[in-house]
Amino acid sequence: MPVVMISLVSGWSAADKRKLSDTIHNALVSAFAIPTDDYNHRIVEYKPSDFILPAGKSEKFVLIEMTVFPGRSADAKAKLYKEIVDGLEKLGVPKSDVLIVLNEPPMENWGVRGGQRGDTVNIGFNLKV
Repeated sequence: MPVVMISLVSGWSAADKRKLSDTIHNALVSAFAIPTDDYNHRIVEYKPSDFILPAGKSEKFVLIEMTVFPGRSADAKAKLYKEIVDGLEKLGVPKSDVLIVLNEPPMENWGVRGGQRGDTVNIGFNLKV
């Protein structure tokens, strides 16, 4: 159940924002083997004056923060990063303008399925990829 927040400078069309989100989701399905319907994304747009970009980055800069269940291998994470930047490059975002941050809180820090602690339920898919 990745929770994804995509931060970017405003100016993207609705269709392009959906393509951006779908690219990230498809990479999560491929690299982390999440269910295809496990989609929880927020897109946050900032006025150029409200998003201070890192040095050398363009207004196409995309910050992707994902909070995910722990357990994925370093190889799965590398695959995820590569698929995201390769996919976003096809949408006109330079690879150097993508920053991805994974947060992996322990399962007991997830309240799922009506408030149950995440480490007490069967989530229904394998985290060891």
